[in-house]
Amino acid sequence: MSTPTSAAPGTVRRLSYPMFAVIVVVYLAIIQLGGLALEHLSGEDDFFTTRGVVFGMILPLGAALAFTYGVITYLGWLRPVLHDDRPTRPWVWVVPIVFVVAIAAGIDYGALAEKGWVYVLVLLVATQFVGWGEEGIFRGIGVTVLRAHGLTEGRVALWSSVVFGAVHLTNAIGHGLSALPQAIIVSLAGYFFYLIRRVSRGNALNSVIHGLFDFALLSGVAILPDQTFYPGTLLPILLYPVLAIILLVKRRAIEPVGATQ
Repeated sequence: MSTPTSAAPGTVRRLSYPMFAVIVVVYLAIIQLGGLALEHLSGEDDFFTTRGVVFGMILPLGAALAFTYGVITYLGWLRPVLHDDRPTRPWVWVVPIVFVVAIAAGIDYGALAEKGWVYVLVLLVATQFVGWGEEGIFRGIGVTVLRAHGLTEGRVALWSSVVFGAVHLTNAIGHGLSALPQAIIVSLAGYFFYLIRRVSRGNALNSVIHGLFDFALLSGVAILPDQTFYPGTLLPILLYPVLAIILLVKRRAIEPVGATQ
């Protein structure tokens, strides 16, 4: 297996598919088992309070984020994870632009105003932990390991997105068969985040947008007791079919001219 691109020879370790799977499982275990343990210790089982967000999100997600970048540093993959040397055509910037517009329009500003600035700041940090952690694992380590195994960029996009969606099937433990359509939607989101990584030439913008996307969704559904449905929450969801149609039409114009797909 070749070493990851964008790194100097001799400075990186190799990673097999089974070991990548182990890393993903450990990452999920830190979040799920750590979250359950902290919920038991704290007595907090929702995100209605700052304390609930700290124990339910900040602590387990922070530990998972530290694990993710600890693994990346150990592998010597900081450069290939944080920098992407596979550009796209400029029009692909439409993907992050649409995300930013949908996020800005989809945030429930009224609900956040009721919570106060400390709560909002803590929730913002927590959701950034989600974004940087998941993007570090799936678009960072995942994309790098697939490229190191010699897959074409089309297959890198496909399999990194499929794995991202598949791990969300673990939600079936608490949500039953409803986890299946969620996994499919998450796979599609994974492809969008992959394109944001490519067009921005790094793993930062997709991480930030991922976190803000989750922040927008939570602001409209999960921060107030008996919270009524906020119509703006539909806007981040509607971007999926909009972007899917755009990318279906323009799918052959993503790679630069002459690039191997």
